[in-house]
Amino acid sequence: MSQIYDRVALIGLGLIASSMFWAMKRSGLAGEVTGFAPSPETRVTARDIGLCDRVCDTMAEAVEGADLVVLCVPVGVMGKVAAELAPMLKTGATVSDVGSVKAEVISTVGPHLPDGVHFVPAHPIAGTEHSGPTSGFAELFDNRWCLLVPPEGTDADAVARLRGLWEGMGSYVDEMDAEHHDRVLAVTSHAPHLIAYTMVGVADDLRRVTDSEVIKYSAAGFRDFTRIAASDPTMWRDVFLSNKDATLEILGRFTEELFALQRAIRQGDGDHLHDYFTRTREIRRNIVEAGQDTDAPNFGRGGTK
Repeated sequence: MSQIYDRVALIGLGLIASSMFWAMKRSGLAGEVTGFAPSPETRVTARDIGLCDRVCDTMAEAVEGADLVVLCVPVGVMGKVAAELAPMLKTGATVSDVGSVKAEVISTVGPHLPDGVHFVPAHPIAGTEHSGPTSGFAELFDNRWCLLVPPEGTDADAVARLRGLWEGMGSYVDEMDAEHHDRVLAVTSHAPHLIAYTMVGVADDLRRVTDSEVIKYSAAGFRDFTRIAASDPTMWRDVFLSNKDATLEILGRFTEELFALQRAIRQGDGDHLHDYFTRTREIRRNIVEAGQDTDAPNFGRGGTK
């Protein structure tokens, strides 16, 4: 791959930012990558593991001369961070982000950015339950989707350049408007996370089932819920508060479906249950065929313990 940006600044140095650095370096996509995190401990860790070409102690130093600035901070603070760094941006620079909510990010970040700076919000649909600078790896985005959500009138060259970066880091790239993005993610990510948090919380509340039994006899279903529910609490708090309307809409639909299944179980309606499970099984098959998961035993995720 050829170099796309001379200098990229990563603001926030968690899982996504660190994976972006390793992916950019793997393919030679950036001349220099600077990084900044508000926590001194995070900056020390980043320097210790060689994360970023230069870890800066101020946001101003990290952003200076950057062609691309990527906000890798929780959605709830993006507006505040954008307001702080806006005066430091060079003319012609692109600002992007990696948040999983887009309408809120556009409304809180966009107004702070000066004329001559391009704003191309993005959302890599990739992650693990781990967080922090040591959790990143170059392959995180390989064969995963990154959605670009440029506001109307965004410079086409800036969008194309950012698309090239994400494709160079291994992603498939698509474009979407913000409201549609937030509704899609409410279905595919946000509501499932809330359901996982709830199921793990229910298990914790059922004192008739001891903690040791919940842990010792965790079958794959509950075990996968706990993996999802181990995700970063600050990030997910901000996601739900920022994508409130779409998430509540999907949760309402979920509740209706759940009541219908409760009724079928109560009434012994095996046909309804079988038909429903057959339809949902087909969705799983489509996900595997689309290359977004594997049908290997245990999903190819290592041992069964």
